[in-house]
Amino acid sequence: MNKKRCDWVTDDEVYIRYHDEEWGVPTHDDRDLFELLVLESFQAGLSWITILKKRENFKRAFDNFDVVKVADYNEDKVNELRENEGIIRHKGKITSAINNAQVFIAIQKEFGSFDKYIWSFTDGNVIKHEYLTESELSKSISKDLKKRGMRFVGPTIIYSYLEAIGIIDNHQKYCFKF
Repeated sequence: MNKKRCDWVTDDEVYIRYHDEEWGVPTHDDRDLFELLVLESFQAGLSWITILKKRENFKRAFDNFDVVKVADYNEDKVNELRENEGIIRHKGKITSAINNAQVFIAIQKEFGSFDKYIWSFTDGNVIKHEYLTESELSKSISKDLKKRGMRFVGPTIIYSYLEAIGIIDNHQKYCFKF
């Protein structure tokens, strides 16, 4: 029997696996939270499937999203990443990933973990079925992250991020994950 999925899911196995196993599942591991934040920021202006298909390349290029290592990247590493055909080679996105890693660490120090910080905006609760591209919540988080110095974290990117990490669960009513 074919499972009914959200209408954005194509027949691409990468998309199906992401939808079925990851999207909308509450995420609390800081490494995973950092990975998805980086990937969402690289997605800006591109399709999510493009990012998902390059995900393993991103993992290798960004030291498995070790936030401490990424925060210490220098100009040589930026140049190396710009030459890496397996990832998105946009210099602004690369340098923002490094900058955002530094801010991410500062947030971890302030709150004890990034998980505590990001989930504090909903008191640990999942928001069900909003079906928007941005919300007051994503605007608020975006504003706070920008105030702290992060880049490529606009309200639409943050809304997608919140869906990816399960703070917002937008599986459609006919989807088997609903």
